[in-house]
Amino acid sequence: DGKIYDAYVIYPKNHTSEANFVEYFVYQIMPDILENKCGYKLCIYGRDICPGEDAASAIETRMQKSRRLIMLLTHQLVNSKEDAYDQHIALYNALIQNDTKVILLEMETIGTYGKLQESLRFIIKQQGTIKWKEEHTVRPQSPNSKFWKQVRYHMPLAHRPS
Repeated sequence: DGKIYDAYVIYPKNHTSEANFVEYFVYQIMPDILENKCGYKLCIYGRDICPGEDAASAIETRMQKSRRLIMLLTHQLVNSKEDAYDQHIALYNALIQNDTKVILLEMETIGTYGKLQESLRFIIKQQGTIKWKEEHTVRPQSPNSKFWKQVRYHMPLAHRPS
């Protein structure tokens, strides 16, 4: 299908205390489970997009080469006044072009979705979110936990590493 990645990961990139766990999740836990244990290939900004590359076009290109978009919902992402470019492109691709499936990971309880962009609320209404619960932090490395099983259910079929 011409795609290079199984999923492009969208997460808040501002550095706050809660972002520390989110970054750890994005750079350590997700690759360990989805890439090392399940054989998926992720595209993570900051790891797979090189400094000096034109960020906007790199993001767009990488998303087009991804089968899924994984968006981490945090208070920071929800309350951010500046809309993240990758978030815009992702929602545009998912809703307007209807060609990329979005997987929403609710990293902390967002509560009411009223503050979210309408497009995000629409996706949540259609398919819901996968909620990261505190108990997952005890054994986050188990690909067989309910959380990771739900994530894998929404992912394309992985090519098992030989």
